[in-house]
Amino acid sequence: MKILVTGANGKLGKTLVHLLSHTHDVVGLGGTSHTPPFDMTQFSSVKEHIENQQPDLVVHTAGWTDVDGCALDPQRANSINGLGTQNLAVVTATWGVPLAYVSTNEVFDGTSTRPYLEYDRAQPANPYGYSKWMGEQALLSLNPRHYIIRTSWLFAHGGRNFIHAILNTVQQNKPLRVVTDEIANPTASDDLAQAIVQLVLTGRFGCYHMVNEGIASRYEFARFILDASGHHEVPITPVTRQDWQRPSQPPPFAPLDNLAGASVGVRLRSWQDAVLSFLQDTRANTRQNQS
Repeated sequence: MKILVTGANGKLGKTLVHLLSHTHDVVGLGGTSHTPPFDMTQFSSVKEHIENQQPDLVVHTAGWTDVDGCALDPQRANSINGLGTQNLAVVTATWGVPLAYVSTNEVFDGTSTRPYLEYDRAQPANPYGYSKWMGEQALLSLNPRHYIIRTSWLFAHGGRNFIHAILNTVQQNKPLRVVTDEIANPTASDDLAQAIVQLVLTGRFGCYHMVNEGIASRYEFARFILDASGHHEVPITPVTRQDWQRPSQPPPFAPLDNLAGASVGVRLRSWQDAVLSFLQDTRANTRQNQS
């Protein structure tokens, strides 16, 4: 099978290209020196790539994921995440190609009292969530052969993420202030990539929530990171979302429940196990670089 992966220069995209390349013909699109240039906001660019490559599947990880940036420039967010995905939906539908789209828990407003299920009503919490919801709506209306894959709180090696932020703050001997009233599912990017590979090979189109199992507040997430990395003595000052002002406010309670994925045999391990593996790999990489 020939598979196109957009956003192949990102952490999730790179991992997907690597995993899928073991058994499939994979082309990564990302606009780096190793991947062909690709502008999803230009219909002609999208059409050219799909027509030239004639893939059997497109996995769409590209997008603008700077949540605060999206709040400051919602028009750009809608252009990239919403209309860019619409371009892909139109062209893949024309050619009869399935499209897998990575979305977010921030399509929900966070007012639920339980983890969100796949077909709960979306009500975006902020401009980033709205732009991703636009992409979902385009896919739903234009290409019936789709996978909508929602996730939350991704962390990966080699990039900016919550785990690195917490550990870097400790290393710099700065005080830690972490919110207690923002709750979701910490999710390892590598685990998500493996789940996506499993899912898209089932041929079971639909909406899926792909997150590491279990929920946590940002505070609980940070406390676990510190304890697991040997920093038991480091205190954290609990604060509320109101105390932590930023351009974009995430939904307060937006964990996802993997009901649909589990029904087809796709489940992710607990977020605690994922964090422990991440920290173990980090220590191993540090020792290797120092040797």
